[in-house]
Amino acid sequence: MTHVRVVLEYLHPWTNSAGLFIASHQGWFGAQGLDVELSTIDPLRGDSLAYLSRRETDFAVFPTNRLLYRRERHEPLVGIASINHRGMETILTTRSTGITRPRELEGRRVGFNPTPRGVAMVRHLVAIDGGDPDRIVTVDTGSRELLADDVAAGEVDATFGNYWAWDALFGRLPADERIIWPVDTIGAPPYHSYLLGTHESLIERNPKLISTFLSIVSRGYHAAVDRPALALTAFESYLPYFPRPLLARSLELLAPTWLHEGCWGRQRKELLEPYASFLAEHHVLRSADSWVGATTDEFLPDAGQP
Repeated sequence: MTHVRVVLEYLHPWTNSAGLFIASHQGWFGAQGLDVELSTIDPLRGDSLAYLSRRETDFAVFPTNRLLYRRERHEPLVGIASINHRGMETILTTRSTGITRPRELEGRRVGFNPTPRGVAMVRHLVAIDGGDPDRIVTVDTGSRELLADDVAAGEVDATFGNYWAWDALFGRLPADERIIWPVDTIGAPPYHSYLLGTHESLIERNPKLISTFLSIVSRGYHAAVDRPALALTAFESYLPYFPRPLLARSLELLAPTWLHEGCWGRQRKELLEPYASFLAEHHVLRSADSWVGATTDEFLPDAGQP
């Protein structure tokens, strides 16, 4: 058996990794001679790309923008498959705030982690709706993710960053009291929220391993779309502390983001190019061409299909 480590994108497993969970739980990796370890990050040691850069993992799941940032600094990391064909993030508020559109965040407290990308995105979404981004009151929440219940309690007036298919669903506040705007519906550029990638050294050493691994992961994501009960069963091992109805709803929302025209994994120019241009325009990246060469689809099981 060949040991393979995969570092996932967050502090704990969540439903976006359903294809990996299914493949592991069903024994599909083992049947192909792969002993796959699915790991989460220790934030004091960096994000999933930090693990990949140090060659402490074979594969990692990560946000597109972080890959492009590291590529600009000549780190030999590459995206080999897409996980999502949409952005996951939202601006979230509640009816009690009286906020009805992004420009009404002028003069209001918006809680988020003010990374250069986060600041750029919030300012853009307010400005594109006709608001003055200089009037936003940023509340630095660091790595803490505020929920709808926190907004309702008056801690902030809105948040940026909650995922419409995950933590935007959490809490006790009734759904009809929440206002959830996925960023790609209010002016954000299109982008792959998450990619799966590896180190260029693995491509040089063992391209067959990458092809085998991606073939199994693709099977897992297709199964998650076609047979969601398999995912819910796998979640009992990986996410035993979340209610099944919440997992089922999250899975229902996420499933359409995993495939494009029936295929899993393709990394699309129409999602990479405008996002890189946006990040360069807002000085998060040095160049709008940073996406060029940052990804490859050559190892996908349907790479030869049109």
